[in-house]
Amino acid sequence: MVGASRLPSLSRISVVGLGYVGLTVAAVLASKGFKVIGVDTDEEKVSEVSLGRCPVHEPGLDVLVRRSVRRHNLSATTDYNAIRETSVTFITVGTPSSNDGGIDLSYIQSASRSIGESLSGKRERHLVVVKSTVVPGTTQRVIVPTLESSSNHRVGESLFVCVNPEFLREGSAVKDMLHPDRLVLGDAGDGSSNLLLNLYKVLYRKKMPPVLKTNYVNAELIKYANNVFLATRISLINEFANLCQLIPGADVNVVAQGIGLDERIGPHFLRAGIGFGGSCFPKDLRAIITLSRELGHDPELIRVTYEVNERRPGVVIKMAEDLLGDLKGRRVAILGLAFKPNTDDVREAPALKLVKLFAEKKAEVKAYDPVAGENAKRVLGNAVTIVDSIEECLRGADLCVLATEWDEFRALRPEHFIGFMREPVLIDGRRIYDPKEFSSKMRFRAIGLGTNDG
Repeated sequence: MVGASRLPSLSRISVVGLGYVGLTVAAVLASKGFKVIGVDTDEEKVSEVSLGRCPVHEPGLDVLVRRSVRRHNLSATTDYNAIRETSVTFITVGTPSSNDGGIDLSYIQSASRSIGESLSGKRERHLVVVKSTVVPGTTQRVIVPTLESSSNHRVGESLFVCVNPEFLREGSAVKDMLHPDRLVLGDAGDGSSNLLLNLYKVLYRKKMPPVLKTNYVNAELIKYANNVFLATRISLINEFANLCQLIPGADVNVVAQGIGLDERIGPHFLRAGIGFGGSCFPKDLRAIITLSRELGHDPELIRVTYEVNERRPGVVIKMAEDLLGDLKGRRVAILGLAFKPNTDDVREAPALKLVKLFAEKKAEVKAYDPVAGENAKRVLGNAVTIVDSIEECLRGADLCVLATEWDEFRALRPEHFIGFMREPVLIDGRRIYDPKEFSSKMRFRAIGLGTNDG
């Protein structure tokens, strides 16, 4: 077993990978007085961070980055050798989907190799923390051997590895890092998790969250099980939304409120809509489905959860055709492109799938998002016209679909749609509008809301 005294000061930290997770981890630690070096192969991203600029849209993160760089607590580099000057390294690189539905481990392997090479010849002991989402068995079978072979150190002797999955939500990542609801720490039975726990005790002091210590594979599994459970709740309430739309007077919001009062269920992740997206849920479901099949098991419920979500944009297209008939030549306005509000992330965003489906129907699509327009344009190309305002998006449209629940969209009233649109027809894909108010003044449909006109 290793104790805190066997490792140098935990105050100097390196973070490999400066995406949403890595930059949040780095900036929060730096804001609390740790000396943090961010390492990334993207020169532009490193340059931005070095200048105190935040290359991703995440509420509150820009302030932490700017302040921490100014106080010389946060720096960034493309040089992995900087890791030598630290005692703890967090791995936060991406694990995107591979062609077979599993995860692409190339970034993890490359990062592990480079970390190991930088530690080769280093005498002081070093802790490597795996925060990247990896399928069960990856740390033991891939990361540990790669670190050992490239560093010439043995894990458990001069090199220590801990799995510490992240549960940060885009749009509230800073808050989640500062106030986590739990810490999951997995090690090989060598006490590596105690080293990381000492770091977190300094970070959280009297506000330490509950801590679960376990082995590598359970820590890896917990992240996937967590996301699969949440995704399943969303797909389940969306199935009830489909049912509610067929029953006059039914409202899935009321149904969700009713079941959410059951303390065994609770109110969270019961908001019906056009489906979940982002960098985690779809990817993680595909990965665990693929892993299960490789092990000879068909994960039926997880598979159906994913399939239900994949069909959600098609539900909106069916509603649009019920309202307008043939969509060819119709002008469609999409409000919101990010997969959720308060982020510019459009990875697997349902809104982008909607745009593509409307384009396939030969509709003319305009879209507006407060921050995600440029990212969406890079994905969608000529399938959509990205505009700079709500008014420009709505002007002359035959149909509007509310796809992302940004606060500025909540302020819209029926008069705005009536005043700008050629034919004021609205589909509320995120249930942010009052059905009574909108139905009384314009043609209005909403996810999970039954109507009396079929």
